[in-house]
Amino acid sequence: MSKHLQTNQHTQSLMAIDKFLDSVWMESGLSENTLSSYRQDLFGLANWLVAQDKLIEHAERSDLLAYLAAQVASGAKSSTTARLLSCLRRYYGYLFQSGARSENPTQLIEAPKVNRTLPDTLTEKDVEKLLAAPDVSTDLGCRDRAMLEMLYATGLRVSELIAITFSQINRVQGWVRVFGKGNKERLVPLGQEALFRLEDYLQHSRDHLTKGKVSESVYITTRGKGMTRHAFWHMIKRYALKAGISKPLSPHTLRHAFATHLLNNGADLRVVQMLLGHSDLSTTQIYTHIARERLQKLHAEHHPRG
Repeated sequence: MSKHLQTNQHTQSLMAIDKFLDSVWMESGLSENTLSSYRQDLFGLANWLVAQDKLIEHAERSDLLAYLAAQVASGAKSSTTARLLSCLRRYYGYLFQSGARSENPTQLIEAPKVNRTLPDTLTEKDVEKLLAAPDVSTDLGCRDRAMLEMLYATGLRVSELIAITFSQINRVQGWVRVFGKGNKERLVPLGQEALFRLEDYLQHSRDHLTKGKVSESVYITTRGKGMTRHAFWHMIKRYALKAGISKPLSPHTLRHAFATHLLNNGADLRVVQMLLGHSDLSTTQIYTHIARERLQKLHAEHHPRG
């Protein structure tokens, strides 16, 4: 294969990948984050293969195994490798079903075993300190308190929280309509404290932040635009430091706390599944391990035979 021909064909391969991703988005309604990960995975494989004078659509099982092995050797976690293989299965399945290939080279590749780690979570006292950290006498503090309260009260993903518009909130009945992964819709109650903080923010602070600009986003920055994941993540870390919380945090910290604290206080697992927007109950069940650990600790501390 000549270098010029290789370059042109590689470019066409990348364009075909984008066409595949458009098809996946139309059919499955995957989130932008998932599609971005798929694109990164497929482009990474395509670039690795073209350096070996091969095109991604012509890859064989041995090529894919070699690439997966290279990822593991470079330090990729089993969860990352599993996600990559899931992406490849979808891509080559698409090529097979469309007639572009006579077989699917991923069929006989086994997925790596993923050790599901328990998510880091906060105690109820930690959450209280975090929620109290913003200075609500300021416009930004009022906004931040409203965001943190809603996140903890609803268990939303950060991406869902920052995307909320006024049409999604029923402030009279106290519900928020959320569009989660796969654009699946669910209704989540806000709770009295979160609703109070939301009203406080909307009545006293939001107009000061918009500075006359019009935006459908409920939570906005000082530029009058919607909040970003990056900005919100830094906001949580800043307030955790102020609250004296030294535990490792993630953008899902309050989502994990929401689920764990519900289960600790007797909520039904399927109700938590519905509130979190999990399509599979097994995804929610990881939180039962955290609740079980807490029960064991309480038993050991307070039972005479513990």
